[in-house]
Amino acid sequence: MLENIKCENLIIGKNTYIDPSSVIKGINGNSKKIIIGDNCYIGKDVQIIIDELEIGDYCKIHHHTNIHGYKPCKIGNNAWIGQYTIIDSIGGVKIGDNCGIGAHSQLWSHIKYGDTLEGCNFLSENKLNIGKDVWFVGHCIVSPINAEDKSMALVGSVITKDMIHNHIYAGSPAKDVTEKMGTQFKNVTIEDKLKKMKLYLNETNLNKIKIVDSVEKFNLEDDISYFDVGTRTYTKKLSENEILFMSYLLPDKAKFTPYTI
Repeated sequence: MLENIKCENLIIGKNTYIDPSSVIKGINGNSKKIIIGDNCYIGKDVQIIIDELEIGDYCKIHHHTNIHGYKPCKIGNNAWIGQYTIIDSIGGVKIGDNCGIGAHSQLWSHIKYGDTLEGCNFLSENKLNIGKDVWFVGHCIVSPINAEDKSMALVGSVITKDMIHNHIYAGSPAKDVTEKMGTQFKNVTIEDKLKKMKLYLNETNLNKIKIVDSVEKFNLEDDISYFDVGTRTYTKKLSENEILFMSYLLPDKAKFTPYTI
């Protein structure tokens, strides 16, 4: 595996799998810094050609995905990136926690080709910023926009304008269809979240895991993994049961990120 990774500063987390057919390298030689979190999966024939990349925990990057660019790309925890996706970081890309990018989607941060000497007007590089819990359902084409938390684009959308918090978009060019479709997320009480998470825990029958409704109930000194439904954070211990529980929850039951002080 390491034969296909060319990097000056490489950090790969525990239980992370990178298919031997995948390639990680820099634009011109070695990457400068690659950080890949714990319990990640990078599938067959993935190409990562970039100087700086950071990927959080429990991310899945499926086969034949291409991530490239001159500027840093940062992908948060629990990302799910479908096969044949393109992530272009020539203008820079930041993707928040818990995002889903459906198969065959294209995320762009630049436009470049036409002869500027001849007067071509189209040459630009701009950062693509994607918030938390954003979902591009599949076959989406995304310009360098700002997608606010919990926004969503339906299959085949061509997104050229910013996406508003918890709004849904569809079409080419994509338009706001929230009034017709509703929002991606509804409001759920802490009590209901607590009840559902305890049911999930009972179904798995795992020990040394505790579900709470406040980080104030965390005990960072013991060997129990605490999951707070209020902040959607957990005390990361990397125990076998914690990993089993996280794997059971992902991708569609619940998403939690590590608690930091």
